[in-house]
Amino acid sequence: MSDPRTNRFVRSHLKTRHLVLLVELGRHGSILHAAQAAHLTQPAASKLLGELEHALGVPLFERLPRGVQATRYGEVMIRRAGAALAEMDAAHQEVMQLASGLSGRVAVGTVMTPSTGLLPEAIQLLKQTHARVQVAITVDTSKPLIQRLREGQLDLVIGRILDGDSADELNFEPITDEPHSLIVRAQHPLLQRPDLRLDDLAQQGWIMPAPGSILRDRLTALFLAHGLGQPAETIETTALPVVIQLLLGSDLLVALPEELVQAYLDAGLLAVLPFELGLRMDVYGIVTRKRHRLSPGAEATLQTLRTVALQRYGRRGRLTRP
Repeated sequence: MSDPRTNRFVRSHLKTRHLVLLVELGRHGSILHAAQAAHLTQPAASKLLGELEHALGVPLFERLPRGVQATRYGEVMIRRAGAALAEMDAAHQEVMQLASGLSGRVAVGTVMTPSTGLLPEAIQLLKQTHARVQVAITVDTSKPLIQRLREGQLDLVIGRILDGDSADELNFEPITDEPHSLIVRAQHPLLQRPDLRLDDLAQQGWIMPAPGSILRDRLTALFLAHGLGQPAETIETTALPVVIQLLLGSDLLVALPEELVQAYLDAGLLAVLPFELGLRMDVYGIVTRKRHRLSPGAEATLQTLRTVALQRYGRRGRLTRP
């Protein structure tokens, strides 16, 4: 049960400067530097922090000889304060855009595969009916994207929820489990081998993601399960332009979703090896925050993504709805 004293403080006394101070303390790890960034004196910053800790009844920061470090309670407050400030910034921006006749701005985060097909197609469709919606796109891996979503920096994400601790805060609409194929240059010698075996592939040069990634771990497990060692020749990168140039200029091979390189497959520059890896990644989908009302522009983007996902992937494009 919540403490009435804390509720009264949050509703009546919690100010924007408390939130700004929390965010700056998390960023700088120093009361002095946080105070300067928040345009406060150090005594004023210490007083504000003391007010918060007294009202909540828990220590938010551990005082160290050279600065401060957030406790687990402090980490929660820093994250929530950042999200609250982002919401206020978004509200101000939305009001200004409405006042000037614009239709809003939406910030979308995406992992690599949907950034080459699903998302561009959805944006093109969105622009046909909402030409003034401004779309900002961030391409990254799922973990930092989900963190930015939780902090309010992104409106929605096309990715995976890898952290169980954040699952309760988020809605997830599955799209696809992203089957992978073996991609090589056209005229690769192995294309003439109808009887390919995994041990043949283990002797080839591979383009791999870094250790610790989902794909790398599953490739490692695949080789180990068949009693094989890891490929001796590897190049580690996930940068698609680099991957494509390496493939075009060598006999290296890579495991990728075909849609990432579909244009090169259609042009006859790259080809798919006739070997079924049986590799599928964890399902990615559309991720939004629970108990959060999207702006009109973000809501229109979400609906368009759902439509295009259903067209591209069938019922996999909308398995569940929050």
